[in-house]
Amino acid sequence: MPELPEVEGLVRSLQPIVTGKIIRSVDVSETIITSKANGKEAIIKGADVESFRKAIPQKTIERIERRSKYIYFHLTKDGIPQLLVSHLAMSGAWFYVRNLHEIVEEKFKRHVHVIFHFEEGDMLVYADIRRFGELRLLENEADYPPLLLMAPEPFDHGALEHFLEMSVLSKYENKAIKEFIMDGHVVSGCGNIYATEALFNKRIHPARKVKRISKERRIELFNEIVLVLLDSIEHGGSSISDYRSINGEAGNMQNRLQMYGKKSCPICGTKTKQKTIASRTSTYCGICQR
Repeated sequence: MPELPEVEGLVRSLQPIVTGKIIRSVDVSETIITSKANGKEAIIKGADVESFRKAIPQKTIERIERRSKYIYFHLTKDGIPQLLVSHLAMSGAWFYVRNLHEIVEEKFKRHVHVIFHFEEGDMLVYADIRRFGELRLLENEADYPPLLLMAPEPFDHGALEHFLEMSVLSKYENKAIKEFIMDGHVVSGCGNIYATEALFNKRIHPARKVKRISKERRIELFNEIVLVLLDSIEHGGSSISDYRSINGEAGNMQNRLQMYGKKSCPICGTKTKQKTIASRTSTYCGICQR
């Protein structure tokens, strides 16, 4: 699943290309049309396909920003703002092309589900292999309350204070530290990959309970999460499975990972262990991480 750095990379790539463009029309795949007709909330959430298709044309993309793992497309028409929220989930991807044949990888080309056509003839394409992602058209953030519950951005002033405040709440103190830092109400945008890396870098066992970690160590861990996320942003994110940039390019952070997906520990050389925490596979070193 793309995490904060991957989404940040997409937003930075999209901003100079599509900001200011007017959406002429919207196409939706027959797969999504059929799924929605059968009562399934497939990709287009909170609206039927026809309403979604009719609501967007002639709107201008005023700006794009990232919030946690979400992409916010700020749209306007006749001075009236709307918000198109995108979440990539497991395998979503955006492509900016003039022709669908420009999407090189067949696995994405076969799973194009929403196409935004611009006045100039170019297209912004959303592909999703597993169809777990979402596009949600809102008047504002408050129309979808879960967005208001996200933790502060990890780079923002107050994010560490929020992290420490959450760590002493009764609902969190007995949770595994790995589950805690992957909770979007605690840290925005930190998923399995970067939680694994930060815990290894600070030599903390992923199953250790939050209350068994000192405040000093919690501060160190939060600061390490920030450093790992920034490092990944700088190196284009991690293309472990399905993440691609808007031009289909892979990131480079996967070549810098120390523990995620590794068979042996780069410090002591022993075979790594795995444990399921919060339904995700956690890789760790049984010697170095305590």
